[in-house]
Amino acid sequence: MTKQEILIYAEITKDNYVHTVVFELANKARELSQKLDNAVISALIISKPGLADKYREAFQKSGFDRVYAAENEIFANYSTEFYSKTATEIIKKYNPSIVLIGATTQGRDLAPRISGTLATGLTADCIELNINEKHQLAATRPTFGGKLMATILCKNLPQMATVRPRVFKPAQDDLVKNTEYIYITPELENTNDKVKVIDFVKSASNIINELDSAEIIAAGGRGLKNEEGFKLLKDFANTIEAAVGASRGAVDMGLAEHDIQIGQTGKTVAPKIYIAFGISGAIQHIVGMNEADKVIAVNTDKNAPIFEHCDCGIVADAFEILPKLTEYFKKQINEN
Repeated sequence: MTKQEILIYAEITKDNYVHTVVFELANKARELSQKLDNAVISALIISKPGLADKYREAFQKSGFDRVYAAENEIFANYSTEFYSKTATEIIKKYNPSIVLIGATTQGRDLAPRISGTLATGLTADCIELNINEKHQLAATRPTFGGKLMATILCKNLPQMATVRPRVFKPAQDDLVKNTEYIYITPELENTNDKVKVIDFVKSASNIINELDSAEIIAAGGRGLKNEEGFKLLKDFANTIEAAVGASRGAVDMGLAEHDIQIGQTGKTVAPKIYIAFGISGAIQHIVGMNEADKVIAVNTDKNAPIFEHCDCGIVADAFEILPKLTEYFKKQINEN
């Protein structure tokens, strides 16, 4: 009997790195594989020549049994047409039972094109994956504006899901395998690219605020009330070298850009320390930060839901405590 297979799309970033979500999904796939009689875990990399071999050791240490490498100079820049055709043909040929893709900008574009071509279902923006008693992929995502969590099954194969980065953590240990490499020559003669990439420009906000990789995040919500509140937050964040985040409420009030929104409709983060000022703690926000190692919350409302999700809760006014914290840490830095 042929083993089932879990295929993970190994996204290559514009800087020619394997996206971290790939290794997060690989670790989760190891758990799912055990519930599917040790299903094969494979990666699909679509890239310019040489990158599959460059990351061979990383794939081995992450526990991949197999890597499908489709390489061509035409893949130097992401293309919906070229990438989706290549991925679809490989999936048709090797018949994985599950296909997992990171819910990145690229993944959110690629996944629906693949699922549409294959006439199968796709559960998007998942925050949990499991295997049910019938050996089906049970994919959980927020629904009804984040008020409920829905667990969705796919009736057709392959079962597909996109998963937010930072929802799962990569393995802490190395699982070195003798990974099998299958090199594939893509057939693109009859495929026309409808979009031409001229240049990539990174926004200033992303350069300043790398929330995805920040170890410390100071985030503000409606409780900061106005621009002065966010100025106090930014002064504090700069002092402790933290990234600045915001709740949807703060973004809706015009106090912060959507680029730094954390939550269901924003970013998912997993810093070592997350400090929330004036954030009530609605489930939509909790979804985006509940993987933080330590959570500190400051709110004037002692009954705020955020206190149910934090390691340290402080009932206080952010306008009073932020200047004191900033002054304290500046003093500590100057003394050291």
